[in-house]
Amino acid sequence: MTASIDRTSPATLPDAHAMGYSQISSCLPGTMLFISGQVAWTPEGSTPPESLQEQTRLAMSNVIKALESKNATAANITSMRMYLVNPTQADFYSAAPIIREFLGEILPTFTALGVTALGGEGLRVEIEVTAVV
Repeated sequence: MTASIDRTSPATLPDAHAMGYSQISSCLPGTMLFISGQVAWTPEGSTPPESLQEQTRLAMSNVIKALESKNATAANITSMRMYLVNPTQADFYSAAPIIREFLGEILPTFTALGVTALGGEGLRVEIEVTAVV
């Protein structure tokens, strides 16, 4: 089920669409999904890959699996938060294209944050989403 979500970037704010996200997401009432931050862990408990890109790919795969468990897709995402450990500017820019692989043309609101640590050894990225169905 896909919710009706309006994603906009008003002309009075910076052009977020050009950067791959929206300034504002609004939706009619529905079932809200608050998905915990997903990291590069598998159900088998494998060690996270070292590469930020591979960790981002696995974290996004986990986000999609969480959505699918509630009969939702990336189209249902209203907002995303990405946490990167001790990032450089290049880290933010190297993770973004991988996230776009999973989102396609979907442009939820998006916030990227640098943090000093995450909740597990070797983790470099965590992605949290809110969605509506």
